[in-house]
Amino acid sequence: MWSFPRTLLASSFRSQSKPWNVTSIQSKKSSFCFIRHRQNYTHAAPTKKINAVQQTSFYHRVYNAIKANPIEFLTIPTVAAFVGISTNYMGVQMLFYPLEYQGSSIKRFPDAPYGIFGWQGVVPARTEKMALRLVDIVTRDLLSLREAFGNLDANVFADLMTDVVVQAVKDDCGTYWAIVLKPLLPMILTRVVRQLQVEIDEVLDLPTVVLNAFVRDKVVLVELFQKVGRVELKFLIESGFGFGFILGLAQMVLWAVKPKAWTLPVAGSLVGYVTNWIAIKLLFEPADPVELGPLTVQGLFESRQKEVSEEFAHFMESRVLSSPMLLDALANQNEHELFEFLRRQLPYPIPEKVLRAAIKAIRNVASNPEEHEQIHQYVREHLDIEDTLSRRLKKLSPKSFENLLHPVFQEDEIILIVVGGVLGALAGLLQTRVTFSGSNARAKSIGLLLSSLMASAGFFVLSDYSDFFVSGASKDVGYDPVIDKRYAEDTIGNVHHHKDTTD
Repeated sequence: MWSFPRTLLASSFRSQSKPWNVTSIQSKKSSFCFIRHRQNYTHAAPTKKINAVQQTSFYHRVYNAIKANPIEFLTIPTVAAFVGISTNYMGVQMLFYPLEYQGSSIKRFPDAPYGIFGWQGVVPARTEKMALRLVDIVTRDLLSLREAFGNLDANVFADLMTDVVVQAVKDDCGTYWAIVLKPLLPMILTRVVRQLQVEIDEVLDLPTVVLNAFVRDKVVLVELFQKVGRVELKFLIESGFGFGFILGLAQMVLWAVKPKAWTLPVAGSLVGYVTNWIAIKLLFEPADPVELGPLTVQGLFESRQKEVSEEFAHFMESRVLSSPMLLDALANQNEHELFEFLRRQLPYPIPEKVLRAAIKAIRNVASNPEEHEQIHQYVREHLDIEDTLSRRLKKLSPKSFENLLHPVFQEDEIILIVVGGVLGALAGLLQTRVTFSGSNARAKSIGLLLSSLMASAGFFVLSDYSDFFVSGASKDVGYDPVIDKRYAEDTIGNVHHHKDTTD
């Protein structure tokens, strides 16, 4: 309903005694529309004023709440930062430890690191699966045994091996055979080495060598991922503090507006969840460089491709594809293939025991690297495995290169993120009980504030010095029956079959 001004009503009553005409009607209609428009305008102004008051009220509520209890509110982003860094640290530890399953054996889920009240590090629990991915990358894209062994000078290597083979023949076959073979051995060994360079892929199974190195000792794979991913793991831990603090500021505003019992636990759960999620995403995405104006954005791991390639190559050459390990695999894991090869090259009348003695000589060189340093140095320098791996890794596309480390996080990424959410909720619940309830809230807030800062500082120190290397845990070179050639071939075949059917 419109309310007409008194002047308009009075004018209308006075004009009732006069006759109406078209001009007066139009004039009155125009006046009426003007009044209606003016009243609409006057009614709109209070609405804008109310909105401004509401906005001011929101900011005032937040400001007044924080001003009244500054220490209590300051604990919210500080505790959120602690939740971020602590949950990320725990997530990193859960990737690698414990090496063996720890906890209740009531129920252990197959092909998973967890059971009912139990856990095993993601990498140790999935060593075989992750090792097979590395085997696929190394043998398909990075290294050819025929190419590597082709770098050896057959004459030089034969001369280095002559004395060792003569001694083994003398020990196992007697002085007669040692005297007979010694003048001929350099020529025989040169011929054998040259043919071995051609048939090395049939004699020495590279996928089995790599897989065996990882599977028989879980520490090797753990150390590899910790070494090549040390920068990413450090970032994952420490970024939790910054992301947690930023999210904690939003959590602080939410508490000022909605100081309910559920506010901090729910917000804390989000902090723990989101900090893990954001950090993992930043590690690997985007895989390819993206130009954003003057900036180039790329996943942290992919941006370090050159550095990681060199570290990965050095680790593989020293711990997995070293000269002692390759010769050990040749004489132990592939002993049957090596014997058949020698039999084809050295037919009768050379007896079987001489061939066995030659294999024993290779085994002795592999198991005693200190005594045969000259041989291993020559093999290491001329196979040139480290340089070959490094050079070819640097040439991989960022997406292919990502597969070196990303599988560690992909396998059970959601578990690690959810764990962060649960721990964040518990921290929020504790904060609600300690800081914003009960007596001595100010004193308890100060204590919580200081303890959170000190604990966060401790996690920064741990991210620098705690692990990232398990020392003294690697096993000596030698054949381990835990995994034999047939088992490795079956495992690799099953995985390739699974990949084909999936694709």
